Amino acid sequence: MDYRQRMAIMTKNKQRIVNAFPEASLLEESGIYIFTRDDETGLKFAYVGQAKKVLTRLAQHLCDCAQHIDLSLKNRKFRTRENPYGWSVTAFYCAERELDEKEREWIKKFADAGYQLYNKTAGGQNAGKVGIAPNKPSKGYQDGLRKGYENARRFVQDLFRNKLTVELQGKENKRKINALVKFEQFLTGGTYDNE
Repeated sequence: MDYRQRMAIMTKNKQRIVNAFPEASLLEESGIYIFTRDDETGLKFAYVGQAKKVLTRLAQHLCDCAQHIDLSLKNRKFRTRENPYGWSVTAFYCAERELDEKEREWIKKFADAGYQLYNKTAGGQNAGKVGIAPNKPSKGYQDGLRKGYENARRFVQDLFRNKLTVELQGKENKRKINALVKFEQFLTGGTYDNE
């Protein structure tokens, strides 16, 4: 996705947020934002964040899939009459120098009030940042390649186990035998290596 496409999506997402929560249009300044929702079971969930430009950061949450809250926003959507279990957002202005302190303060308030937090840390961007939830290791490009390799291997393995056979074409030679050995290693669970 290029810069123009991302900016168009961000503009559209900002408008979605302002349509759902008109007071958010006033906040393209630094501040704290809080997503909350109630579940069908009566559980309460929250996510507290900070941003130098709150409306932009809210729109980024709708674009990205990096955080748990991003995925939940995509799945649960915003709260409406038709969707009473969606997310609501509240935001307020806060001076940049107070962001870390205020974020921690609000995370603690929601934790003390019994909310299940989507936050992975106790807040802040400075040295006092501590984890409050287990962090899964991030998946990178090589992890995706490895997973794709394993999926392809299982698929091809299944085809040859049930429906197909392998045979060399033409006259047997060293290159064809090496290729056959590599293919058999692939089928029997050879590991992915990026060579």
